[in-house]
Amino acid sequence: MKNIENIELAYLTLDDYQELKEAMIASYSTMPDSIWKEHQIKKLIDEFREGQVVIKINNQIAGCALCIIVDYDKYEDFHTYEQITGNYTFNTHTKDGDVIYGVDVFIKPRI
Repeated sequence: MKNIENIELAYLTLDDYQELKEAMIASYSTMPDSIWKEHQIKKLIDEFREGQVVIKINNQIAGCALCIIVDYDKYEDFHTYEQITGNYTFNTHTKDGDVIYGVDVFIKPRI
């Protein structure tokens, strides 16, 4: 990208899903089945809107961070990704938790 006119940090919305999906495909080109489905993104937004953010450059998604809040005493230091994300359902998210857990962070290779 040659001319950056605007950089914005925004909450992810479901309206962003198609562009987010394209960014995930570009970011995870070596892992083609590693794309969050729309219902999973909806669940994250519905449960913890403030934890789902995107960086937009010139109004295009350039990166994303997704997270949940968990009660870490239930997982401690020895857990799997599947356990702490509730087998990718995010049912482990709790507003009363004590740790914010990064589910995914990526930067699109090119805009």
